[in-house]
Amino acid sequence: MTAEDRPDEADEDRAPLSIFDRDDDSSAEDPDPAPRRRRGRRLLFWTLAVLLVLFGGGFGALVWTADHYASSVARIPNAFPTGGAAQPTAVPHTGQTFLLVGLDARADRPTTGQAAKAPAWQLGAQRSDTMMLMHISADRKSVSVVSIPRDTWVPVPGHGSAKINAAYSWGGPALMVQTVQDLTHIRIDHVAVIDWNGFRALTDAVGGVDITIPRTIEAKGDAREWLAGTHHMDGAEALLYVRERHGLPNGDLDRTKRQQNFLRALMLRTMNSGTLSSPAKLTGLLGTVGDVVSVDDRLSNTDLYDLAWSLRGVRPDGVHFMNAPFGGFDSIDGQSVVLMDGGAAGLLWDAMRGDRMDEYLAQHRTSTDTLGDNVD
Repeated sequence: MTAEDRPDEADEDRAPLSIFDRDDDSSAEDPDPAPRRRRGRRLLFWTLAVLLVLFGGGFGALVWTADHYASSVARIPNAFPTGGAAQPTAVPHTGQTFLLVGLDARADRPTTGQAAKAPAWQLGAQRSDTMMLMHISADRKSVSVVSIPRDTWVPVPGHGSAKINAAYSWGGPALMVQTVQDLTHIRIDHVAVIDWNGFRALTDAVGGVDITIPRTIEAKGDAREWLAGTHHMDGAEALLYVRERHGLPNGDLDRTKRQQNFLRALMLRTMNSGTLSSPAKLTGLLGTVGDVVSVDDRLSNTDLYDLAWSLRGVRPDGVHFMNAPFGGFDSIDGQSVVLMDGGAAGLLWDAMRGDRMDEYLAQHRTSTDTLGDNVD
């Protein structure tokens, strides 16, 4: 974390920067330390809830126990382009941007109670199922998550134009980062790779999630029927929900909205189910996170702790989800592809690059690209 991204000096005067810091002499000055401990616990629980949203449950563990849970999150080496593929210059005081990559490559592996952890990338072995840009504002009060549909037709450095998810198959995280940076001209500060199959255990750890389907969606091909109404989904059903696309009106576009809707539901469930205030439930939840998320090796444990602390002021209504602006469908070289609206996308990328996402959202609140309450 750079100096400009740290809390204000005034904040540093009021409280320690690390939630792990403690003053052994504090009890001598405070005859009744119980209220302080309760405030500390509430702060820790809230930080965990925020991070569960932002990275699908991966980073909340890192503020609970420094050693055990930090070591359970795998680090990805060589996650950024090198050589002539320089990253865009960092713009001071504009927050941080993460690239979240969702994989489904381990979904068909047999489970034996403990999820087997596969490498984050093997040449040609998998294509990314999901790409999300997550921008954390410089003031740490808001977070914006923008999905780029996997079938989006883009230039992939060294390979010509292709669906964006092919970049991960051909060159792993580094080529995916380079492709997204070339597309958006936004500097990617960090990378997190998410295993969607791991969300099954994570969902079960919080007792399932409530997701409302606004209208009945008929079965189509291998796609199941989804009845209108609110469904309390366990991990297996939630996994079907985020994977589905063939039975949806807009295919891959609707699937990205389902994935965002699930993350939103998981956040609310985590906050409202008592999971964060129950040691037994919390232990079960945190025990699954290492099987869900890997992060780039530029993120040290200290960086993660500082990030967690800086996000203590984020509230649920400060987390916004949307798709990259949609420009239509097409068929190219026999492939069904998604086209991005270059002009509209340029406005979005400029807003994210300049840390003006709140202004952008205020102007595009009614856009169909923004995640609403009704999600097919």
